Amino acid sequence: MSRPNSVEAEKLARCTARALGGEYTVDGVRRLSGGASRETWAFDAHSYADGVATTEQLVLRRDPGASSGQIGRSTEFLLLDAVGRAGAPVPLVRFLLEADDGLGDGFVMERIEGETIARRILRDDEYAEARPLLAAQCGEIAARIHAIDTAGLPSLDVLGPHEQIAQYRSLVEAFGEAHPAFELAFRWLETHAPEAPSGGPRLVHGDYRNGNFIVGPEGIRSVLDWELSHLGDPAEDFGWLCVRSWRFGVNDKLVGGFGDLEDLLTAYNAAGGTGVDAERVRYWEIFGTLKWGVICQMQCASHVHGIVRSVENAMLGRRVAETEWDLLNLITGDDPGPDPTWSLPALAANPSSLTIHDSPSAQLLVEAVREFLEKDVMPNTEGRVSFHARVASNALRMVERELGIGHGANEHARTQLATLLGFDAPLAELLQALAASIRNGADHDAPTIVAVRELVRAKLLVSDPNYT
Repeated sequence: MSRPNSVEAEKLARCTARALGGEYTVDGVRRLSGGASRETWAFDAHSYADGVATTEQLVLRRDPGASSGQIGRSTEFLLLDAVGRAGAPVPLVRFLLEADDGLGDGFVMERIEGETIARRILRDDEYAEARPLLAAQCGEIAARIHAIDTAGLPSLDVLGPHEQIAQYRSLVEAFGEAHPAFELAFRWLETHAPEAPSGGPRLVHGDYRNGNFIVGPEGIRSVLDWELSHLGDPAEDFGWLCVRSWRFGVNDKLVGGFGDLEDLLTAYNAAGGTGVDAERVRYWEIFGTLKWGVICQMQCASHVHGIVRSVENAMLGRRVAETEWDLLNLITGDDPGPDPTWSLPALAANPSSLTIHDSPSAQLLVEAVREFLEKDVMPNTEGRVSFHARVASNALRMVERELGIGHGANEHARTQLATLLGFDAPLAELLQALAASIRNGADHDAPTIVAVRELVRAKLLVSDPNYT
């Protein structure tokens, strides 16, 4: 059955009545922002019994398409039920959808009020008192999650570092794009993989990060998005929480952009958590950084191949360079600084980057569309439309930079690679050769590290020049 294009109130009312009993009407149906991989809809369900009217605030979670590497909705439903009964803060699940409901695969749960948008949590005055508490709360909640008896959980994959390295390497190979920085990371992760956690594999949330917490002025109210859950090393959740992408620009706070690792681990241990230390967290931070890079590739591919068309998914492909930069800094040390030729004016002045055209240039046309989004669309919309208008505006800024400097940056990178490898060829061929050389065991000495770093720098000059 093809997925519906929208969620209809009448269908939601029928399936709510079918599952909960009684008569229901539904209104306030709206798609929530975010959710690049899976759909989340809020709605209000009204019932009338014995002259008394009641309203439940509910959320529908469903799949828009195939979700590689994620647990199914029915498994997520059972997992949330088990985790909630164990005392961890999660929404109460209400019912699973059935085929006759005509709404696809998914389930309905209670709606908990609060903020999930990380940038607001990290910057708005409303959450100023909560921010210093969040790292410790993350530790306490994680201790409860990791202590859950796995015998009472639905069937979940057991995934240690080696299984996940193989999983994400196979995805990189399937995409067919050369990423030497990823190859360096794979080799580092294989070499430094920790021993299995004491006490055996535990429940791992799998997406434990800022953006998947419902936060109020008092702190965390609930933990969302359990579709990447599995059994494994508890430190994996903390490493993911520390990935730079989930700090949302507040990079001096390692934990989610709001706290310090010491506060996280102290609270975790005080709440009964065991087997997690800073060194183990750092391993999983590096793994999580690589994992996010591959997920960005995967989400972009879903847009390119028409599985889930979304400007957000398309833009994620350009965020791969951010994860490559972070991986290089984590495993080889901080950036020593760019070659003087790596400046925006120098690359823009390269005559080979110019094209013959009538006025206005393609760059100015893109700028005009971006300004329309920023000045007319974003101020006059809200929710998902406003969010995607901002994403689209950022995409157009990226296109403007690529039109201005992209050719010069690519040619600079190609020349450097040809010198390093000792032969001249198109950039794509040189990238494949360098990635294969690293994978096959060639020493990744200083010149190689410099070359890989400059490749990533070339991409960031277009995708986000402020990132470095």
